[in-house]
Amino acid sequence: MPRIKKVLVANRGEIAIRVMRTCKELGLATVAVYSEADRSALHTRFADEAYCIGPAPSRESYLVIDNVLEAAKKSGADAIHPGYGFLSENAKFVRACEKAGVTFIGPPASAMDAMGEKTHARRNMIKAGVPVVPGTDAPFANFDEAKAFAAKIGFPVMLKAAGGGGGKGMRRVDRAEDLESAWRTAKSEAMSAFGNDAVYMEKFLDQPHHVEIQVFGDTHGNVIHLNERECSAQRRNQKVVEETPSPILTPEMRAAMGEVAVRAAKAVNYVGAGTIEFLVDSKRNFYFLEMNTRLQVEHPVTEWVTGVDLVAWQLHVAQGGVLPILKPIQPRGHSIEVRVYAEDPATNFMPAPGTISYVRVPSGPYVRDDSGVYAGYRVPNFYDPMISKLSVWAPTRMEAILKMRRALDEYVLTGITTNLRYLKQILMHQEFVGGNYDTGFLGREHQKLLGEEDPALTRASMIAAAVRAHQRAEKAQAQIAKNTAGTGGSGISPWRTAGRRQAAWGKR
Repeated sequence: MPRIKKVLVANRGEIAIRVMRTCKELGLATVAVYSEADRSALHTRFADEAYCIGPAPSRESYLVIDNVLEAAKKSGADAIHPGYGFLSENAKFVRACEKAGVTFIGPPASAMDAMGEKTHARRNMIKAGVPVVPGTDAPFANFDEAKAFAAKIGFPVMLKAAGGGGGKGMRRVDRAEDLESAWRTAKSEAMSAFGNDAVYMEKFLDQPHHVEIQVFGDTHGNVIHLNERECSAQRRNQKVVEETPSPILTPEMRAAMGEVAVRAAKAVNYVGAGTIEFLVDSKRNFYFLEMNTRLQVEHPVTEWVTGVDLVAWQLHVAQGGVLPILKPIQPRGHSIEVRVYAEDPATNFMPAPGTISYVRVPSGPYVRDDSGVYAGYRVPNFYDPMISKLSVWAPTRMEAILKMRRALDEYVLTGITTNLRYLKQILMHQEFVGGNYDTGFLGREHQKLLGEEDPALTRASMIAAAVRAHQRAEKAQAQIAKNTAGTGGSGISPWRTAGRRQAAWGKR
């Protein structure tokens, strides 16, 4: 297989810069692509070359295969790294790269066909003997099918987009009367995000943990796992804080989940970086959830505890290289990552685009900030509002928590609303510090994490205060009535009368 010389990164923001950094370290030329909204983005300045591929909406730029390949042709790039999101799990794009003679840095199209579409993945995992969450193994043809299946397995249930992930097209439904509205919303969101409105259903597990296993394969049939990541701190089904090792896993459970993850990857002849995602119930049973056939947002924490550059490995196996290590790596120390978003947690995490006026990034020993912004940069409203990933490493989990708290205290970003304060509150919360938090943690503790009281408790406090005020007023009125008794009905307090008399006596 010919050696790669120039890599086009078919993505934007922090992940594009992160991939380019490794490419530069390996002596590879880099090419950026950008939409009209990203003309002044940092990744366009970081690359050796940059090409505009269309208007601001991603469906007219970053998702247009022909435009990306035309940029590769113009630049002479012989390989494409997709990052995550956009075309990273698009088998059609992989085949188009092959046809154009460009190396795709990722798994083969056949592996994406088998695992990228979620219901296909469920069927393949069942065949491979991998435990899966109870649910459907094909998208629903219509709402009536969904309604019947929900009645069969019982509420609560999860509606999920078959053609993508990242929390898009995903809805928890607790009651039958809410199913149709959630169905319409999930399908609409799935179509907008992935161009595919197919939806399937899973039984919702009570208080589950979301734990994923990093897997890696090469073209020689070798597959290993690089341990787990705990991803249960989520808002709107999207991860906010990730860490490794998971605080709930024992070495035996890690080995068992790792073995199942490797088996799942081998079942589809997987090549490159991928993630097998599991749900773990309260009894520590684990179930296959889905496979992400790409590099994950939270990969830095795995790099911290293994000492592996996952992007370098991606480039290595894409050129036919054998995996540098062929057995599991024991995690060293503890790493935590937080996602910094341009959003307002107080308004249901609504995106908050705008111009950044000042940035001070935390630093110091074992602190890493993967970012794609700068002072004066305008965060656009067309894409995911994540602007950076802050990660730390320390010998123990508690030391990593303390280091992250310190790093967040140093992080200053003005001009736009961010979730930095919210992240600090998560790292201070006793449930997170205790380590046994589940996917409902942020939802349950949202008001406390905002630094506000629960609205229901606030209302109750206001009512109680009003009752007490009314009781005090009634008591005061009764006392006045008692004091005015015998004054001839003048209604004047005897204390006032006494005071007036004293004043009159003083004038004599």
